[in-house]
Amino acid sequence: MEHDDTGCQPPPEGPILCINNCGFFGSAANMNMCSKCYKDMVLKQEQAKLAVSSIGNLVNGSSSSEKGMIVVGPVDVQPDSIEAKSIALPSSQTSSSSDVAEVKAKVGPNRCGTCKKKVGITGFKCRCCNLYCGAHRYSDKHDCQFDYRLAAQNAIAKANPVVKAEKLDKI
Repeated sequence: MEHDDTGCQPPPEGPILCINNCGFFGSAANMNMCSKCYKDMVLKQEQAKLAVSSIGNLVNGSSSSEKGMIVVGPVDVQPDSIEAKSIALPSSQTSSSSDVAEVKAKVGPNRCGTCKKKVGITGFKCRCCNLYCGAHRYSDKHDCQFDYRLAAQNAIAKANPVVKAEKLDKI
């Protein structure tokens, strides 16, 4: 009778099992779910919100500050259910995406730049940005195009800046 006046409900008589039937006990604070199921549900909702907003931004060409999408209640979005649509991008964005495609296409077995021998993870990367085997790792063995002299001059100039004293006022 006292609980009816204050609007509080008495605690449940026994432990509540998780509504996802995972075998653990749930709590009313976590919508009758165990902590793991609750975290997974919250994570899915956040991912769904991000997916919906990013798809909306791509289709509409607007930023998230212009239009806010409100999702009420739990949303289950499966990654397989989202279809890829071709979207016309400005020329600056298409050129950068083609550069990324070229870099990904270049990935393959690591080979020596001189003898084309497979080097795997034991290859040596030179300053000329090429990969070489143990026999060709030195700059004189693979006709290196990197200018070591200029690089050393720049490093010395950067490490030792020019110091000029202020001129003194003559009396």
